Amino acid sequence: MRRATITRKTAETAISVTINLDGTGSYDNQTGAGFFDHMLDQLARHALIDMEVRCAGDLHIDDHHSVEDVGIALGQALAQAMGDKKGIRRYGECALPMDDAQVRCALDLSGRPYLVWNIAFPTQKIGTFDTELVREFFQAFSTHGGITLHLDQVHGFNSHHIAEAAFKACARSLRDALEIDPRKADAIPSTKGSL
Repeated sequence: MRRATITRKTAETAISVTINLDGTGSYDNQTGAGFFDHMLDQLARHALIDMEVRCAGDLHIDDHHSVEDVGIALGQALAQAMGDKKGIRRYGECALPMDDAQVRCALDLSGRPYLVWNIAFPTQKIGTFDTELVREFFQAFSTHGGITLHLDQVHGFNSHHIAEAAFKACARSLRDALEIDPRKADAIPSTKGSL
């Protein structure tokens, strides 16, 4: 059962994340930041990860702490749910178009966190959401999930589309990487014997 629940409480946020890597993409995400909830919904739906996120954060300041801390907790939940990573395909990639935007994602569930970020938003806000927080989420998620994560913008002039393409490209890449390889379901996908 590749499931995990992580709770995280600081002076800035109180978070609970529950995921099932072998789900159907059902979601119930409530962070108080509407656009961020929409992006988490996309991540769950297109990765086929069942996801429930609850975050009570200091939104009277801004969304930063909530977004970053959800990224931390979600990354920790992913790492815990994967366990020893036996049988996973490990790698995933996707070039995802969304109207004017196209974002490429390539990732490795290696246990070695590294983020390559080549995305530029033409606006500072999507509604009331700071576009710089998209990178903050992926930085926290890759660091605490142990993911080598490359996100590259190919095209795009609409900030909403660019952000959504990034989340969906990551989701589709995660879906592939997390799948159990029927040809090697009993093996760790590394010549080292561990990840």
